[in-house]
Amino acid sequence: VCVRCVCYFYLSIAKPCSYLLIAFLNRSVCAAHSRTPRDAPPTPGPPANCSEEESCSEGVVLPTWNPLNPSVGDKVARAIVYFAALIYMFLGMSIIADRFMSSIEVITSQEREVTITKPNGETTTTTVRVWNETVSNLTLMALGSSAPEILLSVIEVVGHQFQGGSLGPSTIVGSAAFNMFIIIALCVYVVPENEVRKIKHLRVFFVTATWSIFAYIWLYLILAVISPGEVEVWEAVLTFLFFPLCVLQAWIADRRLFFYKYVNKRYRADKKRGIIIGTEGDGVFTKMDLEMDGGRGANCYSDPKDVLDGMLEGVEEGGGGLDPGQDQEEEARREMARTLKELKQRHPEKDMEQLIEMANYQVLVQQQKSRAFYRIQATRMMIGAGNILKKHAADQARKVVSCHEGSGQEEDPHTVYLQFEPSHYQCFENCGSLKLSVGRHGGDTGCTVKVDYRTEDGTANAGSDYEFAEGTLVFKPGEAVKEFTVGVIDDDIFEEDEHFYVHLSNPRVAHRAEVATLEPGAITSGGGPTGGGLASYVQPKAALGSAHSATVTIYDDDHAGIFTFESGAMRVSESVGSMQIKVHRTSGARGKVAIPYHTMEGTAKAGDDYQEVAGKLEFQNDETMRLLDVKIIDDEEYEKNKTFIIVLEEPILLEVGQKHGDSNDNKPMVDLVDVAKMGCPSLGEHVRLEVVIEESYEFKNTVDKLIKKTNLALVVGSSSWREQFVSAVTVSAGDDDDEDSGEERLPSCFDYIMHFLTVFWKVLFAFVPPTEYWGGWACFLVSISLIGVLTAVTGDLASHFGCTVGLKDSVTAVVFVALGTSVPDTFASKVAAIQDQYADASIGNVTGSNAVNVFLGIGVAWTIASVYWSSRGQKFLVNPGSLAFSVTLFTVMAVCCVMVLLYRRRPGVAGGELGGPRTAKLLTLGLFLSCWFIYILLSSLEAYCHIPGF
Repeated sequence: VCVRCVCYFYLSIAKPCSYLLIAFLNRSVCAAHSRTPRDAPPTPGPPANCSEEESCSEGVVLPTWNPLNPSVGDKVARAIVYFAALIYMFLGMSIIADRFMSSIEVITSQEREVTITKPNGETTTTTVRVWNETVSNLTLMALGSSAPEILLSVIEVVGHQFQGGSLGPSTIVGSAAFNMFIIIALCVYVVPENEVRKIKHLRVFFVTATWSIFAYIWLYLILAVISPGEVEVWEAVLTFLFFPLCVLQAWIADRRLFFYKYVNKRYRADKKRGIIIGTEGDGVFTKMDLEMDGGRGANCYSDPKDVLDGMLEGVEEGGGGLDPGQDQEEEARREMARTLKELKQRHPEKDMEQLIEMANYQVLVQQQKSRAFYRIQATRMMIGAGNILKKHAADQARKVVSCHEGSGQEEDPHTVYLQFEPSHYQCFENCGSLKLSVGRHGGDTGCTVKVDYRTEDGTANAGSDYEFAEGTLVFKPGEAVKEFTVGVIDDDIFEEDEHFYVHLSNPRVAHRAEVATLEPGAITSGGGPTGGGLASYVQPKAALGSAHSATVTIYDDDHAGIFTFESGAMRVSESVGSMQIKVHRTSGARGKVAIPYHTMEGTAKAGDDYQEVAGKLEFQNDETMRLLDVKIIDDEEYEKNKTFIIVLEEPILLEVGQKHGDSNDNKPMVDLVDVAKMGCPSLGEHVRLEVVIEESYEFKNTVDKLIKKTNLALVVGSSSWREQFVSAVTVSAGDDDDEDSGEERLPSCFDYIMHFLTVFWKVLFAFVPPTEYWGGWACFLVSISLIGVLTAVTGDLASHFGCTVGLKDSVTAVVFVALGTSVPDTFASKVAAIQDQYADASIGNVTGSNAVNVFLGIGVAWTIASVYWSSRGQKFLVNPGSLAFSVTLFTVMAVCCVMVLLYRRRPGVAGGELGGPRTAKLLTLGLFLSCWFIYILLSSLEAYCHIPGF
């Protein structure tokens, strides 16, 4: 017994190759049980005796390796071959599962247009996802993540004359244990120091966690309590029906239907006891309530009142959250503009293509992603296919730049376009008049065209702020620009900045009579202006260009000005050297004004991180902007979010300005005093500028926790077979956590090794239809068929490998098969834990997948087998021994682990399910790993009858 315990403990800590010899040498100590011939119908009887000799049986696809009684050397060689083939098949399954998950991402990302009626009666059209996020996670996402385990259970039953096997069910239970203990333990530990990840959708997590534990309790009941050793038809069918019930309940919890519609539930942490409790009623929303209640669109920087207003608006539409329509799209555009602006300020040496690539990558990294995306990303980086976010951002940047350079709207070569150049004008009210320019481009330059113009009131009124103007501009042959003048009326009354509009209308080509009047002798005897005759002459046309309206802003010069920064915060890299901050003067620029300023320390210290400054900025008469210089000290240390503040003090009017053309001798002194009082300088909205000093952009991207609606299917999908084959034979750089500057990195030695190991699979699976065909369904159907073929071969290899080294199918499944099928999920969960701002993608999908594995994998397989034997008047017998013991052991430990995760939400413990203080992370890691080792050890001992089972 002690020898066997040591062997399996050594096996559980990833020493499979060394264990091959140990397991074989110990075979004489612990004999394996005999296997029932696969082609014999099941008959009632006692369970297999542990002392019976084991005989290898034929597989579904692969036959046994004859002779059946090889020498010791042959067994070692066979074990090595089987093990290497098993690893290679796991690589192939990971790659085809990547294609399968890509199709699922495309399918679940499909959108449709809906018309929404707002509370005020207005209607707007927007796009919404066809698939609910929770439903897709529990159906297609879970199927894609666990397809090998599910198909292995079904193929084993169907391929062995509908008899119950131990490889498929044990793989499902072993995979569930690996997901619950190893993957969650890894996710807890890899979260960056002093950061936490909390579950956002607690209701959905409670539903999936409950179903995942109930699924294994139900397995124990039907195996050992209700009908021991037999699976009846109703039990198998009910097991399968639990799957849609689980999805339905999770959807109800996510959509707040039925009782959620009448009871307002919010989860919060009790400050005294630190447990999760539910509250009801009309209490005030807190920031924590909104986060934990799963309100869509709320982040930790949102104002609770603003978020609540948005949620109440969504109630009218039945959404229960923020409107995911045009407001979010506009916010996304503003966010992209802000990101580009920041990147341009940080990297003035970058060209436009590099800036767009960096901005696209930054936004893609920050947005919320699905489980399928993390699985695809982990697989492709593991096999040397590169970072898909980087590649997509670079492709998009090239497309945008080429579009800007070469495309644009296609213009008719025979049409003359007329528009303002430029379309925005600014002037002071004392300027007297303003000239506006209208340009002509395209078409025949030898014809005469006309266009009318007319002013229109905005906040400025004709007659009091400007002179009304209208007329017609005539462009003679060869003229490209025409100007006209609009008068601006001055006064001594303080006013806010105002604007008015000028519109172009009625563009036309002058007729022959008009041309003759304007240009005598312009008409020749030819058929057209070029004299080519009627046959070659095309009548020219005139049209308005895109800038057919101009906006004129009149700045008041009777006010000394309002002084403000551009915004309240600014981010700079510590390597910027000297930063320049703009101080704007708006609503007037009359007189000479001094603005005192000084810096204040925050987390950044003067002398260490920046050079302290204090002084005055002097604005001359009519000067509207000055630059303030502050030196940033680059101490070559890794610094993150160190801040200091620049403060503007009350402005000082040094000299009252005099208008152009005026003289103080012509105005009474009392008038000048009144004007000065009315237009005293003042401070504007942003008088304190918080400067955030960040580390160099080459080390790490800024994470803004941006919520942005973006279709990630474009990143993971493919549009053509050519694209797939090029990607299959291309070696790309893998993980690049320390390279975020947008510069291309060469593949490493590991990338080349993994590429050459997997190039056969990548080229083979490049024949799978691209995800763009049939909305992803063509790729979906072909991929799942190939996964089934590979799963059948993998199951036979695993069974033959275990038989060769003296392992039972249940032990082989729990250790080797479950580990091999879960490796991509492990990397995906690790990436999700680091990059995602919530823990749902790491934890919630583990519990959901565990439940779906039982209901689909075991439910479908046992339903098929029980119906088959029932139709023949016989019973479907399943030995409850090892499976019932493993299920019970896993259920007890899973309940403990879920309680530990909820306990970690206490602020005094960790503050969230993942991450937290180092001590809490290490304790959780040790506990979960211990559960995994104990599960492997006890399951193996029970399989060989060293401890009693059921």
